[in-house]
Amino acid sequence: MIDRITVFCFAASYAVTLALEITRLFFRSGVRGALMLAFAGAGLLAHTLFLINGWTGEQGHAPLSSTFDWCLVAAWLLALCYLVLVAFHPRNSIGIFCLPLVLGLIGAAWFWASQEPLSEAADKNVWSWVHRGSLLVGTVAVMIGFAAGLMYLLAAYRLKHKLPPRQGLELPSLEWLGRVSERAIVVSVVFVLCGFAAGLVLSRIAHGRVWWTDPVVWTSTILCAWMAVMAIFNFSYKPARQGRKVAYLTVGTFVFLAMTLGALLIGHNHGGTRLDAPVNPVELRGGGP
Repeated sequence: MIDRITVFCFAASYAVTLALEITRLFFRSGVRGALMLAFAGAGLLAHTLFLINGWTGEQGHAPLSSTFDWCLVAAWLLALCYLVLVAFHPRNSIGIFCLPLVLGLIGAAWFWASQEPLSEAADKNVWSWVHRGSLLVGTVAVMIGFAAGLMYLLAAYRLKHKLPPRQGLELPSLEWLGRVSERAIVVSVVFVLCGFAAGLVLSRIAHGRVWWTDPVVWTSTILCAWMAVMAIFNFSYKPARQGRKVAYLTVGTFVFLAMTLGALLIGHNHGGTRLDAPVNPVELRGGGP
């Protein structure tokens, strides 16, 4: 039965949850909150079973062993964060900002990502696991920070222009959103830089060189340079830690991240998935974005 679960099953559940979130803008309902939790929970359960079947089934593969799997695990983590947040903050319209990111990752996995798994040698390489895992956590942190940053900017705009809250679009407090954005920056900087460094080590070990001319490599280098400058600026310049500036930084980081993922997923030939093939340091097809 578990092998009958498809990507459409949990994607549809998340899409219905997002539609229910959007209906908050138009009318009130006493049962909508329960329906949202039910559909989101069903989607997360189906999502979990789909991943488990991919890892333990007859043609099972290791976690994060392909671009397809990496995107779906990232989407799973974001969906889990959404479900936890909506359970503790049922009045806030968090899903309008989080669920499009979840569906975007699922769409990227379905339409563009490669399902070719890593070679056995690459799968046993410790640096490969550090590379894939670190970039996964860093990417999810960037997306959480992006959602919190957008909510912060919208709430701040309302406050600045003394606009009344729109029905059905209640947002968390500015203090909470600022705290989430700042912590997301710290986590994303640490893990993205760690994953990028591990990718460089992988490339040097496998081929004795780094493919700097590859589009994904240089876009990833730009992303890491931006994050390093952002971290230095954020910790050395006190006003940069104020809420609105932090929100702008999270949005900017997401833009660079989207460029990196787009360079990989939309048509660029970015090497293979094995350590015995030409591997670039930031390689979703071979373990990480």
